[in-house]
Amino acid sequence: MNYFVEGLQGSGKSTLVRNLSEKYPDYKAVCEGDYSPVELAWCAYVNKETYNAILEKYNDIRDEIEEKSFAEDDHMIICYTKIITDIPGFHKDLEKYEIYNGNLSPETFKEIILRRLRNWNGDKNIFECSIFQNIVEDMILFQNCSDEQIVDFYREVRKALTGKKYQIMYLQADDVASNIDVIRKERSDDKGNEMWFPMMMQYFDNSPYAKEKGVSGSASLIEHFRHRQELELRICKEIFAGKYTLLKSKNYSL
Repeated sequence: MNYFVEGLQGSGKSTLVRNLSEKYPDYKAVCEGDYSPVELAWCAYVNKETYNAILEKYNDIRDEIEEKSFAEDDHMIICYTKIITDIPGFHKDLEKYEIYNGNLSPETFKEIILRRLRNWNGDKNIFECSIFQNIVEDMILFQNCSDEQIVDFYREVRKALTGKKYQIMYLQADDVASNIDVIRKERSDDKGNEMWFPMMMQYFDNSPYAKEKGVSGSASLIEHFRHRQELELRICKEIFAGKYTLLKSKNYSL
């Protein structure tokens, strides 16, 4: 069996991943930024030519880059957020090679996701936000997809996962705003300065979705999260019947 732990930001995904890892010590926990056979969040996805150019450009940390790089078909995946360096602009430079944030055409974006899911044959993995969060966010905020277009895409995702053993563990948040308030405080520095929320607001406010809709600010972001949760729950019920378990955020028993 493999587990996909899903839910909104602040719903307790990391805690559930940790709890499942403790309960099943022979399972491997795969979190955002780690190399994953099913997800590419916080990783650069480049062809061999671009990869060699990156190694040449950042020759001083070539060994560190190679250590965090993985070959896959004719591409290289660089877990660049796992590389600690004070080289100016390194992380910002590699960020543009992520598949998210509107960096790819919708067709290429979908092809990469579906191909990797079809090729994956792993077992005993606990994946953190690897089937919904980053994909759905990109399709809403950067591709301006309708709910129906996203649901249709997940029908293809279900087909790509045919024959594979998995269960989606979805953490449903009853009070989205309160959950976000909690992680705003948790993800602050030791002086109380918020680190995560200003970045999330900038990400949302500058998205094509927000600009087209003429929305911005924390209230609009919370409404976006509510909509995303409703959509993801709909996908679970319509597409992944029998393949998901619904848990109340921070109020469940293993």
